[in-house]
Amino acid sequence: MLVATWNVNSIRSRIDHVKEWLITNKIDILCLQETKTEDYLFPVEVFSNLGYEVSISGQKSYNGVAIISKFPINDIKIGFDKVISNHEDLDILSQQKRIISAEINDMIIINVYVPNGSSIDSDKFIYKVKWLECLKLYLKQIISSHSPICLLGDFNIAPEDKDIHTPSNYEESIMTSSKERKLLKDALGEELEDVFRIFEPGEKHWSWWDYRHSAWERDKGWRIDHIYLTEDILSCANSCWIDKEPRSKEKPSDHAPVIVDISWPPSEIENEFFF
Repeated sequence: MLVATWNVNSIRSRIDHVKEWLITNKIDILCLQETKTEDYLFPVEVFSNLGYEVSISGQKSYNGVAIISKFPINDIKIGFDKVISNHEDLDILSQQKRIISAEINDMIIINVYVPNGSSIDSDKFIYKVKWLECLKLYLKQIISSHSPICLLGDFNIAPEDKDIHTPSNYEESIMTSSKERKLLKDALGEELEDVFRIFEPGEKHWSWWDYRHSAWERDKGWRIDHIYLTEDILSCANSCWIDKEPRSKEKPSDHAPVIVDISWPPSEIENEFFF
């Protein structure tokens, strides 16, 4: 089964790219971020015609997340407030459409679009900090159910220096600060692991290239799009990679898709081995 995440930077602008990519790569579950459209304008029919179910949470011009699945989408939860109720800024944090989860094929899929934060000294950074603190509570609640979890999306954080093209230029900057990295690590806890790094531990693996400064042409990228798995799914993972090809197209998203290939659900024999 192929599960992917892709910040498309406007689904209506990239719909042809996404459609072609889905057909070519036979993706089973695709999580989109930064869809930038209200729900009634989302091109649901395009995906339905390809045999996909769609669950969306969008808003005009900004943010927006969606789950596209060949399998039935069940128990959809949109926003933090469908899972937790004990965060003082829950109402404010729920206004931006940045998180959606669902039960698909015996696993919990959680699709996130973490705020960028703009700059360390900005109000937007304070918002990002609060959002990540809320994500920690959210994940803790879902993890407590002991369900297999696949958490994926645009995290707007480079977890390590090797996830940035020139780390010395970005010390304690937005998306690299020690505070952001710690908040993400705390949210993931001990249960969720970065599957990409299991298969690709080396340097120079990027999922985002700024439109400015000829970043794509110079291969000056960042790895800020991630897939995290609980151990029960991680043990079934076969590979994980970044597909740079869509980033090379005319008028592309500034992000590339990240895909994980997992043998899921496990066979009955494997289940007997696990339990």
